[in-house]
Amino acid sequence: MRVRMSPGRATGDRLHKGGSAIDTEEPESGKHGMKGLGRKSLDSLRVGVVVLDADDHPVLVNPAARAMGLLRSGGAPGTIAAHPILRTLAGQVRRTGVRREVELDLPRGRAGAAAAPLGLHLRAVALNSSHVAIEAADVTESHRLARVRRDFVANVSHELKTPIGALQLLAEALLDATELPAADPDEEQSEDLLAARRFAERIHHESARMGRLVSELLELTRLQGAEPLPTPEPVSVDWVIAEVIDRTRTTASAKSIEVVYSGPKGATVYGSDSQVATAVTNLVENAIAYSGDDTKVELTLRHGDDWVEIDVADQGIGIAPHDVDRIFERFYRADQARSRSTGGTGLGLAIVKHIATNHGGRVDVTSTLGDGSTFTLRLPARPPEAPLPLPTAIEIESGTAGR
Repeated sequence: MRVRMSPGRATGDRLHKGGSAIDTEEPESGKHGMKGLGRKSLDSLRVGVVVLDADDHPVLVNPAARAMGLLRSGGAPGTIAAHPILRTLAGQVRRTGVRREVELDLPRGRAGAAAAPLGLHLRAVALNSSHVAIEAADVTESHRLARVRRDFVANVSHELKTPIGALQLLAEALLDATELPAADPDEEQSEDLLAARRFAERIHHESARMGRLVSELLELTRLQGAEPLPTPEPVSVDWVIAEVIDRTRTTASAKSIEVVYSGPKGATVYGSDSQVATAVTNLVENAIAYSGDDTKVELTLRHGDDWVEIDVADQGIGIAPHDVDRIFERFYRADQARSRSTGGTGLGLAIVKHIATNHGGRVDVTSTLGDGSTFTLRLPARPPEAPLPLPTAIEIESGTAGR
């Protein structure tokens, strides 16, 4: 197929009056002897394709892109313009030279219309120094299913909070009612009272665990896009470390585990202070849960011009090589028996992963079975670039969780 730049010419859907158009027609003497094979191929695609020139004017549009509403009326009568989202993406690709991909929802029809938004996966690629091609795939159904899934989890979790809270109060009342009297060497305790006490303690433990599970499900739902992300702000890492040590003090003391920190002072990351503190807390609590008594959990900080890295190293049981790639999936546990005894929910590391992703960072792990693990949380040390004026993105994943 021959691609030729022809100034001031537009044929069919090759648009832009007074600009440059990309000619995709085959010459009659082409390999197949068919005129317009390139144009017909483009028009037959189910994905929308729009090519913008240096001035962000559309010079080529296929019917699928028109049907998706990616064009708007231009400033002058009889002219058209690309959707602002496309122009924004094209501008970023020209500035950076890097391909851009986003997934978002666009409103359909007039304001207040009942129609569901159009879900699009947009991919922008530079063709040359001035022209940018943008491919748009319709992912509305995937977005709808993702919203249904998140809404279901959020609604069920909210509904469960009330009965779980009542169950916890009843369990505490049972514990008070079955409190054992002061031990008398000559008096045997009633077997019924001892059994009731054991059952009350078990009910209290399981209801507390269920309460944590519901809270973490709600937190994970928020992180996955049910609520908009807060505007990134500078966060003091010193404050985060102090907050994490304070939150985990009781849990660590119960197992005689020492939580220590080493690293420079005054580091700053950009994001949400509460989310960053939650991520590091989850890593430290995970380390404590999988470490033996009288051991140590070490927090180490490294930072450069662009990134801050927080290491959380334990002296615990470690992770087998075949489990390392899956420990961030929801409800996945490397040691099922140990997880039941620690009362974990299997969501802690999934929450860490989503917080890191939402902040433009990542979380990694290195581990040797039987010799401890080191989790590294990497966060940006610089303020993010000006955000895209895009609708809220929809994340679609098949899995995420704690160890």
